[in-house]
Amino acid sequence: MDRPGVVLLPVTMDTKSAEAIYVRDCLKEAGVECLIMDTGIRGQSPVPVSITRDDVARAGGRSLAEIQAMRHEGKALNAMIEGAVKCAMDLYRKGSLLGILGMGGSMGTTLGTAVMRAFPVGIPKVMITTMASRDTRAFVGTRDILMLHSVCDISGLNYVTKRVLRNGAMAMAGMVKGTGKIQKSPKPAVFISTLGTSEACAKELKAHLEGNDREVVIFHTVGAGGEAMEEMIQEEDVAAVLDLSLHEIGDHLFGGDYDAGPDRGAAALKKGVPTVLVPGNTDFLVTGPVRTAEERFPGRLYHQHNSAITAVRTTREELETLAGVVADMCNKARGPWAILVPLKGLSAFDSEQGPLHDPEGPRFFSDALKQRLERPSLVHDLPHHINDPEFAFAIIRILEGLMASKFEKCN
Repeated sequence: MDRPGVVLLPVTMDTKSAEAIYVRDCLKEAGVECLIMDTGIRGQSPVPVSITRDDVARAGGRSLAEIQAMRHEGKALNAMIEGAVKCAMDLYRKGSLLGILGMGGSMGTTLGTAVMRAFPVGIPKVMITTMASRDTRAFVGTRDILMLHSVCDISGLNYVTKRVLRNGAMAMAGMVKGTGKIQKSPKPAVFISTLGTSEACAKELKAHLEGNDREVVIFHTVGAGGEAMEEMIQEEDVAAVLDLSLHEIGDHLFGGDYDAGPDRGAAALKKGVPTVLVPGNTDFLVTGPVRTAEERFPGRLYHQHNSAITAVRTTREELETLAGVVADMCNKARGPWAILVPLKGLSAFDSEQGPLHDPEGPRFFSDALKQRLERPSLVHDLPHHINDPEFAFAIIRILEGLMASKFEKCN
């Protein structure tokens, strides 16, 4: 495990040994060394491996016999995942890990991607899987995992599996050879959340911030996007956050499709990062096709964004509940923050020409917010639509003040 510069291949060698050896040889042909980690439980590996299944089990705090005695595939898999992550992390800490390449069906994909999700963005990750044609969010999570559809079952070598496995190996080889060429900018990083319905505002902010020597990272708030932003705020050195698109909180609370989990919006406030919050896109919840929207949210105002996505107008009760959640997060904040409310509309749909316009909705949200906030003076009601240039300029003014106050406290 001390060899430098290897791609880790976590694979069940009792069922996928021929495929693993083939991938190892493809990587070697491309000039990349491969280290096989056996994550199988039942049968023996027919060839020696660098990290044995006993090593994996012990790393997770159990013997292989104990895991085999569980007689429950899900529990046994979780035990092997725990050990596999620790073995992979050991390689990473030693500076030996270049990338991770996995292969398998549902069980192999669950294990392989669990290992991959333990590593930061930028470490090459390729999963060759029968599951890639399905909803992959449970596997990918918030990480940069390349899911390659195996087309046929990974059950022995044939002309189809050889083509796909080789492509996956060559993709990994190309990535690891380019790793490290893009370094993090020394410029202060500003994170922005948005959807297409608040994109005009985000573009104005991006142009201004980049013109003032800031590095801008924009997250698409479709559930995984907001969740990824929260994680990266905790992991990275972030100078400020402009959270323009809080609708993921509403989707979590009320059953929308763009659910980013219960902690959405909290990371920057807890960490003390200067934060501007805007209730952008909270005028709607996101669902699937319009028929699904009508079944789940009967009697509402709908807008069919496309054949797969429908926006459902939020109710006053939902806006009030959402305002309370945002207020509770702000009341616990450890750093400077402000909330800007665009009184002429919260999204492109919530405008005079929009399909979901509620002229009094933003004011209602602001009033509900102030009732719950310990510092209601930090709410700024502005006579603009969220996509008006004047609103973006106001955000910049407030942000610069917050960042200046943070700097003064640090000095």
